[in-house]
Amino acid sequence: MTDVFSAAPAPSYRLIPSKFPPIGLFDTVATAADAEAVMELAGWTNDRLVEERLRRLPEEEWVYGRPNSSIVMATFLHVQPAGARFNGAELGAWYAAAAFRTAAIEVAHHLRREAVATRLPVLERTFRTYTASLAGEYLDLRGQQAARPDLYAPDSYGASQVLGESLRASGKAGILYDSVRHTGGTNVVAYRPRNILRVTQADHWLLMVQASSPRISLKQLSTA
Repeated sequence: MTDVFSAAPAPSYRLIPSKFPPIGLFDTVATAADAEAVMELAGWTNDRLVEERLRRLPEEEWVYGRPNSSIVMATFLHVQPAGARFNGAELGAWYAAAAFRTAAIEVAHHLRREAVATRLPVLERTFRTYTASLAGEYLDLRGQQAARPDLYAPDSYGASQVLGESLRASGKAGILYDSVRHTGGTNVVAYRPRNILRVTQADHWLLMVQASSPRISLKQLSTA
């Protein structure tokens, strides 16, 4: 099968927990040296894993001197211990959806898993929405769930992480793929921080899930 590369949806949507404040320390610095000093000042590099990830991220990929740079950098340097669908634990990636609804359903899935793991019947959390434009051409895996089930496995990221990290290592921008959690939805993962453009904070939401039900509740708290 010949690989197909496509542009990312524009805009794309991402939800980030509000407990992570939108600190704008990177937004006004002008050089990589200033960015590194800011990370040290903010305590990011006190974390050995964050320091190691920073060294894995080429300096020319660091984002600074533009709005919401801190949001982008944090996404790549603060990573879940097991990674995510198309990235391992060594370095993060920017995940987004073509529609807000898809982004919310994806987040709700992981929040529900947390509720089950912690034996809470109900779990709620506040999120901020960000929109962004993603430059570059993305490996297009849409419509390949039957042909490549290993990449779409609902509970295993083994094969998809291997593919994703090989694409990152080869310099590719990222991957377009069908949402596993929202039928008909489209997701994108971007590996190059410099390709994440015009990041804009939008609305705040309270998201509530039940451990025993697929239903979710979304309440808009404020506009941007």
